[in-house]
Amino acid sequence: MTIKFLLPFTTATLLCSGLILAAPTQAKHLSSPKKPPVSEVVQPKWQVFTPPDKSFQVLMPGRPKTDTQVQKTRMGEIDLEIFVAQPPEQEVAYLVTYNEFPYSYAKMTSPQKILNDTKVNTLKVTQSNLISAKNIRSSNGHPGMEIQYVDSSGKVTTNRMYVAEGRLYQVMAIVSKKQRANLSKTIVGYLNSFQVVVRR
Repeated sequence: MTIKFLLPFTTATLLCSGLILAAPTQAKHLSSPKKPPVSEVVQPKWQVFTPPDKSFQVLMPGRPKTDTQVQKTRMGEIDLEIFVAQPPEQEVAYLVTYNEFPYSYAKMTSPQKILNDTKVNTLKVTQSNLISAKNIRSSNGHPGMEIQYVDSSGKVTTNRMYVAEGRLYQVMAIVSKKQRANLSKTIVGYLNSFQVVVRR
């Protein structure tokens, strides 16, 4: 069974709507050939973010915008919770999403199959080329996978996925080709900061 209802669809929707990584535009000044002074990149204030249900924590550059999308699937309607932060004047977006699986699906489907299906659907829906993929584990032992891929415009996405307690969590950074090198350490720090919090 494929899981098309997961983040790939959401990511493609956000990218197409221009919400993520909209390149800043500069007005053309016809009266003066002088270039405007280059402003310094505003460094965001990073802080620990925890969602209302306290199921995870992660460092985010400011308070993220939140959204819930209802995805229709063969298993019925599933809510996809989305948290997005995009620092001003930087061509990068930081996202965390999760969705709950129906109990029967979570029990009958191996975490590895969920991760593999998500990888395949992500590349298909975003029409991206895979750069790398490796199995990982969360800090408290939940199975996961890290994939990195590039789309046709050169944006590079690093996505760490974890299956934990009947949910699929995805932690992503999407960065432009131009700013990839400058933000690589920041992105790794962001991804490393994510922790699944065991629910009682």
